[in-house]
Order: sequence, then C-alpha cells, then structure tokens
Amino acid sequence: MTGKPLPTNLKILRGTNVKHRQNKNEPQPNTDKVEMPKDLSPAAKTVWGQVADQLKECGILTNIDTPALSLYCEAFAKWKEANEMLVKNGPLYKTKNGHVQPSPFISIAGRYFDQCKAMMSEFGMTPSSRSKVVASGSKKKKDADPWDKI
Repeated sequence: MTGKPLPTNLKILRGTNVKHRQNKNEPQPNTDKVEMPKDLSPAAKTVWGQVADQLKECGILTNIDTPALSLYCEAFAKWKEANEMLVKNGPLYKTKNGHVQPSPFISIAGRYFDQCKAMMSEFGMTPSSRSKVVASGSKKKKDADPWDKI
C-alpha cells in the first residue's frame, strides 16, 4: 500500500492499528478547546456548525486541525456559491459578440469541489474514507467487550 501515513487515531477508528507499527512519538494534539475560528466567512461558519461537532464526537477533530477544517469550510462555502450561480445562470453564456461559451463558474466550482473532496477524505467525511472507519474508536460510551482483555 502506498500513500501518506495515517494518524494513529484514524487507524484505531478504521480498525487497522497494529501496536508494533505505531509511532510511539506521534504528537497527540489536545481536543479540549476546539473552537471555530472567528475569521471564517459567515457561509463557512454555517458549514463549520454542520460538521465540527460530529468530527469532535468521533475523536477526529483536535485543536491543531482547526485550520484544515477551516480550509474545508471556506472551500465548501465558495463551491456552493459558484454552484448556485451555475444553477441560476446555466452552464453557458453569450458573449458580447454573440458567441456561446462555458460559464467561468464551471471551472471555479470544479476547483472548489476538488479542494473539498481532498479535505473531506482527510477527515473521513466521504463514503469510501468513512467505510474504513469502525465505530469502536468513537468517543461515545460503549459496553466493554469481554474479549478485549484476552
């Protein structure tokens, strides 16, 4: 398997953590004061409110991850704005010379879509990335499995 290494907490959630392969010196960021940055745009603040608590509950969002989530929130807000322009005005427009051309909002929405998709994968927010996450790592209280001690 190639690709970048996953943080231990994501490996635990996915059920792929192997103790002898763990980075024993991996930083463990705090999760106690994860707060929405004050400088987010109003639209990005709405997106933050929709996802941050769910990510915290899963143990994925830590204090150090707030800039990454902020990037996702801003990109999603801008994608939504560009997509709304496409819906409103259509994918084509007529120039002053009468030529029909693709809307510039197609490429704008596409760029923000790609950014959102990349950040969503980082946080396990897509169906394929989430399919690798198992609920045992969730912060919700669960009954102890008697087999865990063996």
